[in-house]
Amino acid sequence: MLGDEGINLICGLLPPDGAKSGLKELTLSANPGITSKGWGRLAIAVAHSSQLRVLNLDYNPLGDQVAGMLAVAVASSRTLEVLDLEGTGLTNQSAQTLLDMVENYPTALRTLILAENNISPELQQQISDLLSEGEEEEETEVHEVTAREKNPWICQNNSSSQMVLMTSGLGDSLLAETEM
Repeated sequence: MLGDEGINLICGLLPPDGAKSGLKELTLSANPGITSKGWGRLAIAVAHSSQLRVLNLDYNPLGDQVAGMLAVAVASSRTLEVLDLEGTGLTNQSAQTLLDMVENYPTALRTLILAENNISPELQQQISDLLSEGEEEEETEVHEVTAREKNPWICQNNSSSQMVLMTSGLGDSLLAETEM
């Protein structure tokens, strides 16, 4: 039941690169009160967040215009790995924009959920295939990094994590979760 005011507060939890610790996972499912302006503000915050890894926006009436803003945000983000856009009113137009983003811009994105939208299975498959190709290339890089991590001259930070939960105050509805 969030609106644009709630989004403005949440954007404060997505500080720009390196400013301070922020959210790593954000779930904003089913919030029809958020306008295009609110989603645009969120897209800007996501583009500049150095922490956010997972963004769940399922079952919001986003449409193609907001999906285009999110595609720009994802292309700019160096950390976002999962984007859930299930049941958000997207069409082949948004899927084509997302396909262009995945095809032409290197991103950290590994999972894009587009179920329950008016998007052709062929476009969904093309996007899925391109994201899978990125995972295969990353696996090779991970093996190289793992080999380097075994070297004794590399410091490893083993600090403990704290979990922070935000709720809307409306029962047990979980809005966001982060490790700091």
